[in-house]
Amino acid sequence: MRLLLKPYPQRELGIVQFALPADMMKFFSSKRLLITDAPADLHTVPDGLVPAEAQSLSQDPRLANFLSSRAVISSVGGMNALTLWVKRHRACQCPDYNGEFHHHELVQVPRGRGVVCLCWAHDNEFREKESPKLDATALANAAEFVTEAIRHRYSLPEGRHLTLPELCWWAVSKGLVHQLPGEVICAALGMKYKPPGGQRKEADVDPWERHPSEVLANNIKPVLALAIDPETPESYVRIPKRRRYENAKYTQWVKRQPCCGCGNGSDDPHHITGNGFGGMATKAHDLFVLPLCRRCHDSLHANTQAWEAEHGTQELLVLKTLDRALAMGVIATGKQK
Repeated sequence: MRLLLKPYPQRELGIVQFALPADMMKFFSSKRLLITDAPADLHTVPDGLVPAEAQSLSQDPRLANFLSSRAVISSVGGMNALTLWVKRHRACQCPDYNGEFHHHELVQVPRGRGVVCLCWAHDNEFREKESPKLDATALANAAEFVTEAIRHRYSLPEGRHLTLPELCWWAVSKGLVHQLPGEVICAALGMKYKPPGGQRKEADVDPWERHPSEVLANNIKPVLALAIDPETPESYVRIPKRRRYENAKYTQWVKRQPCCGCGNGSDDPHHITGNGFGGMATKAHDLFVLPLCRRCHDSLHANTQAWEAEHGTQELLVLKTLDRALAMGVIATGKQK
């Protein structure tokens, strides 16, 4: 959260007052605030809430083609989701040509591999016409949408910038690693990039040299690989004896995630209790766990009903933990192992 406010110092009293736009009081509470000078790029911005900065990776020219590709956009919701995301713009994204005005009605127009927000006037003016500037804006929207969607998918806080390793990990989990530029993969893995083509000495040629995408795909493996057997012996028994699924690697990953109660670092993988999970004196399966710090863990066992009323039911939190694991590629099928 960032706010741009105009200060009114009262030097005689040693206090400073700020002029707050409407609905800004909700951002102030007992928490401490960091006050700094407004950067040069915000000098012309009106007072009020400052939107989060665009993801730095969305402005990396090496990733322009990857972030605007159809396969990548489809993996984060498709063109419909991109159009809804662009709709958040409250102004025409077309520059003011020859002093023309901007109509107050806005539309979202697909251009090339992206979408741009235009007013009715500029939509009619540039419909079916070439415009490199509008095409560049549409591509920039697509790149920012994809990076923000990945950030949201990994439950990273707003304003947090993705790193190259995180983007590569997401590409591996979605099977898109081969579309990443080799230069980007080398930068993420700390490898020396060798541009294709050019003259090389025969002594420098390595016949077993692998493409950077193959190196990345082979170095990143899921924590948990599942194999489905639809015809186990227990499937043919009327009252089968329960097996308890155990996986130490998965529970170790869970305990490294943020606590579902307070959001701080967790200490324990809590196995869900009650609701018919588990058996007599038996814990639930290791898949049905959620990360908790020691204090929240003790609080949940002390009064489960009150804890769930404040933080959510155990079933919902387990589903969120599994969803996070699937989204990060921690869980994969046996064939992907």
